[in-house]
Amino acid sequence: MSRRYLTLWLPFLPTDRLRRIQAPRPAGPDEAPVALIEKDRGGLRLVHCDRRALALGLTPGMTLADARARIPDLVAQAAQPEADRDFLGRLAAYCDRFTPLVALDGPHGLVLDITGCSRLFSEIDLLALIARRMSAGGLTLRAAIAGTPEAARAVCRFGAGGIVAQGDEEATISRLPAAALEVPEETLMALSRAGLKTVADVADRAPAALTARFGSGLATRLSRMLGHEDIRITPLRPLPDCVVERHFPEPLLDVAGLERIVTRLMTEAAGVLERRGEGGRVFEVSFFRSDGAVRRLILETGRPSRDIQALLRLWRERIDTLSDTLDPGFGFDAVKLAVSVCEPLSDVQTSLDGRADEDDAVANLVDRLVTRFGRDRVLRFIARDSHDPRREARTVPANAPMPASRVSWPPPERDGPPARPLHLFEPPQPVETLAEVPDGPPLRFRWRRILHEIARAEGPERIAPEWWRDGPQPPIRDYYRVEDAEGRRFWLFRSGLYGRGAEPPRWFLHGLFA
Repeated sequence: MSRRYLTLWLPFLPTDRLRRIQAPRPAGPDEAPVALIEKDRGGLRLVHCDRRALALGLTPGMTLADARARIPDLVAQAAQPEADRDFLGRLAAYCDRFTPLVALDGPHGLVLDITGCSRLFSEIDLLALIARRMSAGGLTLRAAIAGTPEAARAVCRFGAGGIVAQGDEEATISRLPAAALEVPEETLMALSRAGLKTVADVADRAPAALTARFGSGLATRLSRMLGHEDIRITPLRPLPDCVVERHFPEPLLDVAGLERIVTRLMTEAAGVLERRGEGGRVFEVSFFRSDGAVRRLILETGRPSRDIQALLRLWRERIDTLSDTLDPGFGFDAVKLAVSVCEPLSDVQTSLDGRADEDDAVANLVDRLVTRFGRDRVLRFIARDSHDPRREARTVPANAPMPASRVSWPPPERDGPPARPLHLFEPPQPVETLAEVPDGPPLRFRWRRILHEIARAEGPERIAPEWWRDGPQPPIRDYYRVEDAEGRRFWLFRSGLYGRGAEPPRWFLHGLFA
């Protein structure tokens, strides 16, 4: 399938965004011109001008004093580039209803890969729809569709815009001025002095001659603009493994009916995943409002799933935890379900002892806890390849996928007490000890103002630092398993050795045995 790209350019995005905030209505003919300024080389200069300011002779780079001298009623406000980027990001989220492949095209532009979207929108209808929505929002828009991103950008920003038929890129681009190549100013001046005023003039020259004079960048860009080479785009969001969606002829205002729509989308996605032999791990439900706002809800599972009822339970839990409800505003135009992470899933026969049912129940409980409290608040331990007890385990989100090269937990010791306690303190807690000999186990120790008389002690287990790691290393530790007179068991260690270092060794309590 031949690829098609839609380029959107908002030449007055900064001033249009500012006007939307201050007066959300189309600008009148009698309104004062607007310019955005920022400090540059000790003075205030114009960085963006609206349409009326440009028509009156103002240009970016002009000092504010010169602009005021020409137009006394000029409205000058500080530029906000971060707010402009955020606003462009919201526009990109709005365009996600048409295609999941949306990328930024600076400055103040977007490029969409709309290949295959003609099943939902024809190219003419898509351009008309976006133009109406942008105009209703007070935004000035230029748009073009072509077979490569560079061709669409050139027609949009240096031509008349519109739709370039498949295979007509070379004929259309050739009529554009050489500035459409968007080469550095000195290169453009050199092309002009050589009499190369249009893209066709440049294309008539041999690529080898252009490369020898201007470098490979000019010839490469020319090839892409003329439709000879397509390098695709890098979308802002990774392409989901599975996408199902519903578009409504009229905005949907029935919030209570959203669950029915979500159920249908989950059923359709489950059918697609079942045919692939896969299950989903991350489900993202996106709601597109008619005013351009987008709301996304993410559901995560601890293992691959296509169980509709389990997913609906997570959906209800997610809705219950929202601090603000799903406000339809003037209605939802579309709802999209994207399964961004898929993994193989085969049908498993339930064991006779019911163990598989127990595992499913635990997994479903973990998924509900993660949905209600957040993935960073429900954790589990995984083993690490280290002999150091402080590094042999780490916590990860409970529903995070297991690493490919994971380390197995050491098998439990048989016919004996556990070598390591389950409850560890981080950091280890200092204690006061009294030992019979300096290098021997303690006879008693004081922890949290309570004195413990040691009845039995086992050790030491010497643990040296990991010498292959960079940076300062902790001292050698000698661990002891001790039991006090009342039967409580502790894991103590002595940090450092006597006679090595200016400071004497210190004792710490690292863990408690059950």
